[in-house]
Amino acid sequence: MKKTVIKVNINCEKCKTKAMKAVAKLSGINQISVDGEKQTLTVIGEVDPVKIIKQLKKIGMTADIVSVGPPDTPKPPPSNPPPPPLPPCCNRCQLVAIGYLDDPYNHSVCVIL
Repeated sequence: MKKTVIKVNINCEKCKTKAMKAVAKLSGINQISVDGEKQTLTVIGEVDPVKIIKQLKKIGMTADIVSVGPPDTPKPPPSNPPPPPLPPCCNRCQLVAIGYLDDPYNHSVCVIL
């Protein structure tokens, strides 16, 4: 199994989906991921990098091989304690406004917001 990183021009979600669909047609692929910021397509599996490039060129994308090597070993995630649960209500939510208006026509009005 090997990890192949390919530089591809990915400008939008449509380009990303198009590239992933094209590469997914190849056999021997275990995992495909796309990084839009770095404009890279990472393929893990037993697939020839040249076949990946040809498949991307078929759909009109320019592609260059960045690296081919063994896949990274997954690192166990750090065990952070879970964040404390949020209270059911905060001080801002419990704020109640009460108003009293005395009307000149002898009508008293009480308003609770």
